[in-house]
Amino acid sequence: MSDEVKVAYRVLRDGARAPEYMSEHAAGMDLAACLEAPVAIPPGGRAAIPTGIAIALPVGYEGQVRPRSGLAVKHSVTVLNAPGTIDADYRGEVQVLLVNFGTSPYVVRRGDRIAQLVFAPVARATIETSSALTETSRGEGGFGHTGR
Repeated sequence: MSDEVKVAYRVLRDGARAPEYMSEHAAGMDLAACLEAPVAIPPGGRAAIPTGIAIALPVGYEGQVRPRSGLAVKHSVTVLNAPGTIDADYRGEVQVLLVNFGTSPYVVRRGDRIAQLVFAPVARATIETSSALTETSRGEGGFGHTGR
């Protein structure tokens, strides 16, 4: 694949696992929890779960922290701010904000795969004030307007 991007990572504490692709054509790398002790997320609750790693993205890329479908379907646990964005200039610890939409507590343990990390190119925009915008068939139709 010619559009591969190189991302450096740093281990911040013992027990941290490197992000890894779990299948040959996976879009996202799994992120694992790096906890000193298990964290119980109560029903309706949320918790920022540390991964024990920091990454250095090249300029022009972002890291998107996305939910794992297995956690959602089996436990009703997902990433609250999905997708969370890791900017190219951020060098702090990667953390995952999990929320429990289930009916019983969900316990996160060290090494649990908690999210996926997808790398994507970012376009930077120049914003300009305009007195009028181009017309479209949709116009000002908002949420649910297309009926699909």
